[in-house]
Amino acid sequence: MAPALSFPPALLLRAQGAGLGLKAAIFDVDGVLTDGRLYIGEHGETVKAFSTLDGHGLKLLREGGIEPIVITGRDSPAVRRRVADLGLVHAVYGAGDKLAAAEALFARLGLAWPEVGAIGDDWPDLPLLTRAAFACAPANAHAEVKAVAHHVTAAAGGHGAAREFCDLLLVAAGRYAALLQGHLKTLDGR
Repeated sequence: MAPALSFPPALLLRAQGAGLGLKAAIFDVDGVLTDGRLYIGEHGETVKAFSTLDGHGLKLLREGGIEPIVITGRDSPAVRRRVADLGLVHAVYGAGDKLAAAEALFARLGLAWPEVGAIGDDWPDLPLLTRAAFACAPANAHAEVKAVAHHVTAAAGGHGAAREFCDLLLVAAGRYAALLQGHLKTLDGR
């Protein structure tokens, strides 16, 4: 089965990074992995809705050799649970300064900005988006974020934007078709 998904060639070239190929991708949470709304119960608990499409995209990205990294300005049990359920290894919670958080993580992982893509939706994400080799924004992102993004997704945050970003990076890296073929097989090899 040939992939039905396609992107413009110029966008794919940009999404490949600075000739090095992307090794990692940063994801904001509120407004990217969720729709940005916070549901706060009477006892102060926060409830968030996540897209299963986005979750599978994050797993595919990692399987395709691009490490997903979560850097979020908020910290909540719901976000920690979702990150753990997806098996994501690298996450920074409650980051007041997302740039400092990213650079500290990069130092530990041996990463540099030309090897990293990022998706964010609001002003706290701008320092990451303006440095990343490939910057993406969900359809419902703030106007200033859309202005610096190399790509604005058709989907809104929490409704498939992260999956579109993952798919785009995998197509650009030449790994999407093989991952799709692998999912067409059953566990018994048929």
